[in-house]
Amino acid sequence: MVLNWIWIGFFIIAFIIALVKLVFWGDFDVFPAMMDSTFSSSKTAFEISLGLTGVLSLWLGIMKIGEKGGVVNVLARLLSPIFTKLFPDIPKGHPVTGSIFMNIAANMLGLDNAATPLGLKAMEQLQDLNQKKDTASNPMIMFLVLNTSGLTLIPISILVYRAQMGAAQPTDIFIPILLATFFSTLAGIIITSMFQKINLLNRTMLLTLGGAALVVATVIWGFGQMDSILMNKVSTSAANIMLMLIIIAFILSGVRKKINVYDAFIEGAKEGFTTAVRIIPYLVAILVGIGVFRASGAMDMLIDGVKYGVEACGGNTDFVGALPTALMKPLSGSGARGMMVDAMTTYGADSFVGRLSCIFQGSTDTTFYILAVYFGSVGIVKTRHAVACGLLADLAGIISAIAIAYLFFG
Repeated sequence: MVLNWIWIGFFIIAFIIALVKLVFWGDFDVFPAMMDSTFSSSKTAFEISLGLTGVLSLWLGIMKIGEKGGVVNVLARLLSPIFTKLFPDIPKGHPVTGSIFMNIAANMLGLDNAATPLGLKAMEQLQDLNQKKDTASNPMIMFLVLNTSGLTLIPISILVYRAQMGAAQPTDIFIPILLATFFSTLAGIIITSMFQKINLLNRTMLLTLGGAALVVATVIWGFGQMDSILMNKVSTSAANIMLMLIIIAFILSGVRKKINVYDAFIEGAKEGFTTAVRIIPYLVAILVGIGVFRASGAMDMLIDGVKYGVEACGGNTDFVGALPTALMKPLSGSGARGMMVDAMTTYGADSFVGRLSCIFQGSTDTTFYILAVYFGSVGIVKTRHAVACGLLADLAGIISAIAIAYLFFG
């Protein structure tokens, strides 16, 4: 529903602005430009989707090997001591903990197809424990915030889009995304714990969060000692090594489980092909809407307004062009994806704006969509502090993404 009104709004606002420009400024080129944008944007959307087929098939094939090889189960066991501290209201040993661990682990690996069913199952089990069936419980809200904060170890789709858009090094935003999504998730946990009066000052959480923060601080400090050229080389090399190690680890996990690794890859690759085909209409719709919005001059007016405000405060405005992706992300994943692609198309995949838009896309998740799907599946109508916690985590992700982008690419 939200995306429906956003899409309608693109066309209505674009038409009104174009009409004003025609009547008051005599701009006879604006409506032809808007119509041209519909054809060029739909062509771009199809070409992007077609180009995604091979890479999506590759990565989803690798992911299927890891899934069948038990990587998700291993991550669930490793995360168990941590999540039991975050969900004190769940009885010890309750089956829902397994679903929560599996969902979070699948999200971290980018296994969206596996994560959503596991998440819905977890919500059903949490609803069984819920005393007020129309009101979100504390464990439900913490679970939702962990999803909306977007903690992902492997941002495959973003890397794929960057490769498709002609980035010289598609993986150069890999480590910046890891850092930004860490801060978003950390903020979400802290904020939700404050609302729910969960004590994070225990040995397990202090060691986990403190250790993770120390690692991130060390990474930021280390990269801060390098010049921009060396930083880019080291970041890209580290990202490529990590991704290659993940591929090898997934394949070895399949060998260890004695599964047919080749058949598992083919099964996942088929899902990659159908996924690439399935996103064509969505990408066409959103890119055409954005194209009309931009051709009318509405996007420039929005960006110029924010830029003027930042300049008035004495701030650097290089990040402003990527803000549409950040503003759209809590509302719609496909909408934000369209904004990200539009930013890379307009400014260039290797531009500061193009890279920052990718970091925005990977630093958080679609808060309102996740809330609607997960709460709607069990009939929750009173969300309590879920929206506030989710949006504050998004804000932390946006701020950290901007700071990290300036550190790496500014």
